[in-house]
Amino acid sequence: MKIDHIGIAVKNLNEAIKTYEALGLKVHEIEEVSEQKVRVAMFPVGESRIELLEATSEDSPIAKFIASRGEGIHHVAINVENISEAIEKAKKAGIKMIDEKPRIGAGGRKIAFIHPKSTYGVLLEFVEG
Repeated sequence: MKIDHIGIAVKNLNEAIKTYEALGLKVHEIEEVSEQKVRVAMFPVGESRIELLEATSEDSPIAKFIASRGEGIHHVAINVENISEAIEKAKKAGIKMIDEKPRIGAGGRKIAFIHPKSTYGVLLEFVEG
């Protein structure tokens, strides 16, 4: 296992990209994930990535997060080999899942979120592959 990426909620993706590029990072890709109602920019950092997330709709989870908590770290994503097995293992351990079944996230990869009440206030995401 490794950290796949750290998701950071931002109000303005273009401005945030400029800031991270000024730090010496290079954006690898920008895409819109319509199912999640976000635009994302990925910055490779070693074996992991930083994912900047901008809401594309006022009812987006990212828009709600920013409205209640402001910009900042939204989630930590953990890379898993088999997401269905990871979900089942977590559920058997009594961990509450937001996503009982995988869904498609950025890059077309399978994802599933773990409820932060089960992980000491941190939103964790499983990412397959």
